[in-house]
Amino acid sequence: GVRAMYVEKTANSHSGVLWLLLDVLLALAAIGLFVWAISTENLWLLAAAIVASLVVLVITISFYMLQPSQAAVLMLFGDYRGTDRTPGLRIANPLYATKKVSLRVRNFTTSTSKVNDANGNPIEIASVVVWRVTNTAQASFGVDEFVDYVETQSESAVRQLARSYPYDSFDDNEVTTLIGDTSTVNQDLQTELQERALDAGVEVIESRITDLAYAPEIADSMLRRQQAGAIVAARFKIVEGAVLMVRDAIESLEAGTDEHGAIPLDPDTKATFASNLMTVMVSDQPTSPVVNVGTRNR
Repeated sequence: GVRAMYVEKTANSHSGVLWLLLDVLLALAAIGLFVWAISTENLWLLAAAIVASLVVLVITISFYMLQPSQAAVLMLFGDYRGTDRTPGLRIANPLYATKKVSLRVRNFTTSTSKVNDANGNPIEIASVVVWRVTNTAQASFGVDEFVDYVETQSESAVRQLARSYPYDSFDDNEVTTLIGDTSTVNQDLQTELQERALDAGVEVIESRITDLAYAPEIADSMLRRQQAGAIVAARFKIVEGAVLMVRDAIESLEAGTDEHGAIPLDPDTKATFASNLMTVMVSDQPTSPVVNVGTRNR
């Protein structure tokens, strides 16, 4: 649907310090007039005291206080009149309704959710979102409660993110995974959240995954799968290195050195030598060498 977007504008307000001084002087004057009117029984003085008291009341209800990183959204009979971001004692039209909005940086941690990843594996995921209000008009009128809105949309975005990527990749394909590409995943989460947060006038400063794990019912089987993959990869590296070492050993024996002559090897001897060396280097169990002492004719 079409989004209702509101533009923040500066409210017509002023510093309340001088007005506070005037209010105090008028209050003292009103008290003096009341005393004088009662003592002299002068109705005109009494009327003046009443008028001064009403002015004091109007000025008093026109004050509001703003802290640093706080704004006031001012409305007149339901119509948005502007936003005041200046901290301190402020004064505006006494008919204005004032709604204060915090501009401070906030953070929210989503609850740990169980959701299926892109491969259909159940995982548990949670994230932390750092945000702040930048458009007070949109935050006040674009959504009902902007704090609840941000929290709900954060939960939804995390679930959507988990469904978009696999937890891990067990093959050689270069795919983006939740566990292996955290910077990319966090950036995608922030982009998704920022798009949703526009309706609340909110800037998403940072978002990152804090908890990520397989669901308990498949955690053990997935751990064994990861371990098996790691063992296969390690054995592949060992075999690859052993082949190169055996090849270099045979070439060194046949080429010889300056101090030692070459040792010619026939094909069968090469095969046996290579087989024995590969067994020693590749085996994950201690090997017991067998010494060939030759045969004796009787």
